[in-house]
Amino acid sequence: MATKQVYLKDRIGHRFANPDLLAQALRHRSAGVPHNERLEFLGDSIVNLLIAQTMFERWPKADEGALTRARSALVCESALALIARQLELGPRLQLGPGELKSGGFRRDSILADAVEAIIAAIYLDAGFEACRAVVMPWFEASIAELPATGKPDKDPKTRLQEWLQARQRHLPNYELISESGDDHAKHFHVRCTLLDPTMVSEGEGSSRRIAEQQAAAAALAQLEPK
Repeated sequence: MATKQVYLKDRIGHRFANPDLLAQALRHRSAGVPHNERLEFLGDSIVNLLIAQTMFERWPKADEGALTRARSALVCESALALIARQLELGPRLQLGPGELKSGGFRRDSILADAVEAIIAAIYLDAGFEACRAVVMPWFEASIAELPATGKPDKDPKTRLQEWLQARQRHLPNYELISESGDDHAKHFHVRCTLLDPTMVSEGEGSSRRIAEQQAAAAALAQLEPK
């Protein structure tokens, strides 16, 4: 565990005054107590506040709906799991035998929970401003992918769902075709299937969320050609 902590102190950009906080943040409940669920609870609130404040400041013209959609996209499970992979958290998690055997260190839910727990650990160790300084760079690439207009469009998955619902059609089904690459550089290939009209589209990306958005955008391009 000491080696894991030394690596992560350099990787995440924070050296813990209380290393026990980092150890707890890395321990899944399957590995015994103290585990990271309480830290995860606190970290969820902190990351939502950090992202909400950042988007509020960067998008002064955006309404509540746009801000909510942006925050949801940035702190959803797949987005946090992508950050975990970039930080190479998976191999450094402490899991019980069952989770180890089933590949829990690759599971989005476990990875996302670990990110939230580490955010809480940094906050408890050094305070809110230090936590912001460490954590926000993890999100910069994803924030940069968002529209800079202050009035961002709805994401393709939302627009596709609304298009179908407005016409009382079946909702799309997203299927993971393949997942490849190392934990810190994953590549996802997703298929989007519509029943009415019958249509199949595909998308690829560095996270399942991005691949699904690409597949939805491809479907919309067929439904609403310019």
